[in-house]
Amino acid sequence: MSGKQRHVGVAERRGRLALRQRLAGAARAAGPEDVAASLVALHGTDPATVYLAVGARLAEPGKTVTEVERALYEDRTLVRMHGMRHTVFVFPTELAAVVHASTGLAIAAKARAGLLKDIVTGSGGRLTPEWLAEVETSALAALARRGQATVNELTEDEPRLREQFTYGAGKSYESPQSVSSRLMRVLGVEGRVVRGRPLGSWTSTQFRWAVAPPHPELPVGEAQSELLRRWLTACGPATEADLKWWTGWRVTEVRRALAAVGAVAVSLDGGVTGYVAEGDAEPVAGPAEPWAALLPGLDPTAMGWQDRDWFLAPSLRGSLFDGSGNVGPTVWWDGRVVGGWAQRADGEIVWRLLDAAGVGREAEAAISAEAARLAGWVGATRVTPRFRTPLERELVAGVGS
Repeated sequence: MSGKQRHVGVAERRGRLALRQRLAGAARAAGPEDVAASLVALHGTDPATVYLAVGARLAEPGKTVTEVERALYEDRTLVRMHGMRHTVFVFPTELAAVVHASTGLAIAAKARAGLLKDIVTGSGGRLTPEWLAEVETSALAALARRGQATVNELTEDEPRLREQFTYGAGKSYESPQSVSSRLMRVLGVEGRVVRGRPLGSWTSTQFRWAVAPPHPELPVGEAQSELLRRWLTACGPATEADLKWWTGWRVTEVRRALAAVGAVAVSLDGGVTGYVAEGDAEPVAGPAEPWAALLPGLDPTAMGWQDRDWFLAPSLRGSLFDGSGNVGPTVWWDGRVVGGWAQRADGEIVWRLLDAAGVGREAEAAISAEAARLAGWVGATRVTPRFRTPLERELVAGVGS
């Protein structure tokens, strides 16, 4: 961008977030496919996050569970697969090839090399790469015959999957590992298998596996450019540091992709340079009305940027994040995080303000309405975040309420 960079202040960034992340009332979506397309990716490490993130953004959330299940397991318009930073996400199926080529190939190569090294050394040479290749071919054929299967079901067809080896022999973390658990994870990272229906409800962490549908092999640079372009459209402006963190790429890859898509540099508060997608540099008006949202732990909006100071005060992090940097359930008012929420054992949705500046009666009424809206579609299901945070634990226990 030549000449002086346009400045994008916090108010505009929050307005863009409200509209493009489908959080403002008028911007809410009709179905899970719309939500996933708008956000690019839904965090899938905690299965409940996918449903809660979608439900928070639907105009009519009553059928959230059935609609997400339809998209994932019947129409296959959404797919759960490994993506950025070796993390499980739910993507629009049309992005599977882009995600695999842009983020998965390098991770997959390391995962495969690590598995081969570990089974050989951890079995004293009893298990070999050639042996693993035979087992792998047999397991994939069995999975194709079954359509979907648990690991236990696959071991009935291919008993060699039960073989074990020692991981980290002689180290403090030495432990036995099964071939089945490691192999399925590696095949998932390689994009050869995907997670199918869970064994339990939509909050279950145990999944069946299925052979991944075929997709074209894309050049890495082309795939990285496409992923970055989509992400900037959803989340721009963002800094190089934000992009490097979200994608897990090297900074040279980020810069190459920024140049390839013609990203436009803008200035952000603090004298920092950010980037927006080509053709997206003009001012964007925010939503006409203020809005409230209750977003789940690991929500893609709260986890979308490395630098979150423009929507989340640093003083709130100790209450809303766990020790590994995973965000818990958050309460939002008009573009910023103002507190957190939890569901108690009796099903009640409870919330607490941590940053009450500018949060008056209108805001509290809107937040209460969102809590009721959430309770209405979640129904009898009880949701406990996979990564517990201090405030969430306190709210569940009734501390300070």
